[in-house]
Parts: sequence; structure tokens; C-alpha cells
Amino acid sequence: MKHFTIYHNPRCSKSRQTLDLLKQEGINPKIVLYLEDPPSESDLTKILDFLGIEPRELLRTGEVEYKELNLKDRTLDNSKIIKLMSENPKLIERPIVVFKQSSYHRQTSRKCLKFNKLKGIWNKKLS
Repeated sequence: MKHFTIYHNPRCSKSRQTLDLLKQEGINPKIVLYLEDPPSESDLTKILDFLGIEPRELLRTGEVEYKELNLKDRTLDNSKIIKLMSENPKLIERPIVVFKQSSYHRQTSRKCLKFNKLKGIWNKKLS
């Protein structure tokens, strides 16, 4: 099945699990190793729009960069957070799966209910 992209970190068990589950369902996504090839600010904005979430909801708050860049500061606007995420992709929660014009990631698996093929995968394996 085409039109799938996974923003993947092979060192992350949840990311590997998601990729394996997609492949088990016959889905061979385009794999973006986002730590090596970070999404642009524009791509991140689109993904966040698809997910219907704010940039802070896609941040990995336990990373050293989160503290160093003072991302806890609530006065930072969304465009600044997105810029920092693009420049520091380690801050991006993974995995993110994009199907045509929809995005899903581990933290918002309920969004997968919109796409029946992924529904069963997330419900039985990742939730």
C-alpha cells in the first residue's frame, strides 16, 4: 500500500513495533529517519494540523534539549516551538505515521479510528 510515511527512529522500540505492525498488514511505508532527515517547519505544521494537536503535545519533555532550550516556558509561541523541533528532531515524539492527508502517532492512537486498517493494529498492540 502506498501513500504511507513513517517518521521513524530505529532505536525506539515503539517506532520499530509500529513499523513491524504496518508491514504485517501489508503496508510498506516510506521510512523517514527523522533524526538524520528532520521534517521542515512546514512539514511539522502540516503534521500537527492533521493530528489536531498543539506543538507542545508532540514534544519529548524528557530530552536534555527540552531543558536546554527552555521549552517549559509557556510564553514561547507555536512557531518558535516548531522551529526548535525542526532544528532539534530529538524533541519530536515518535513514531508518526502519515497516510495521505492524515497523521497518527503513538500518543494519539484514537485518531487511528478514522482509518480501519490501522484501527486494529493500534487497539490491540499499542494502546
